[in-house]
Amino acid sequence: MSFEVTVRRRFASGAEVEARFASGAGLTALFGPSGAGKTSVLAMIAGLLRPDAGRIVVSGETLFDGAAGIDVAPERRACGYVFQDARLFPHYRVRGNLLYGAKARGTGGALRLGEVTGFLGIAHLLDRWPRTLSGGEAQRVAIGRALLSGARFLLMDEPLASLDMARREEIMALIERVRDELGLPILYVSHDRAEVARLAGQVVEMG
Repeated sequence: MSFEVTVRRRFASGAEVEARFASGAGLTALFGPSGAGKTSVLAMIAGLLRPDAGRIVVSGETLFDGAAGIDVAPERRACGYVFQDARLFPHYRVRGNLLYGAKARGTGGALRLGEVTGFLGIAHLLDRWPRTLSGGEAQRVAIGRALLSGARFLLMDEPLASLDMARREEIMALIERVRDELGLPILYVSHDRAEVARLAGQVVEMG
């Protein structure tokens, strides 16, 4: 199994998020309306939000087990997180943004940089500033930064939501390539049924 998740978290507001699912290889979608807790589940898997109880296993590695007292630090989870907005560092050019993840994991990343920029078609953007990129270009760079971090799995939180139709198609095709050619487990959040039908091998309904 790629993802084995059972989590529960109650918030100060009184709202509670619960999720329980197991999925195989490929792309698994968390599907449901806004406010259903999809992003909170991603945050718990990434280690950014601690469940009150439960267990999180990704590709056979236990990242959280409330009963056993296991809670792997976020930086040790080898997770690549791609947000709705690209969240690139504005003071770094594209090259610096891409290499940030590689430096964080303790490698120079030169060979990987060439591989990833070639795969994503962004080599010509390396000397550009984030503010000069289109939405689609920025998301390509964000995906590249996640891959260069040495991620063993990817979490994608509505990465198409802020893009126009042409850019959505472009990034969907790219996500399909990442899914099919790189073989990384992907957990993907969306409230767009057509998007999920195209990309996901398994759908987890929430809300």
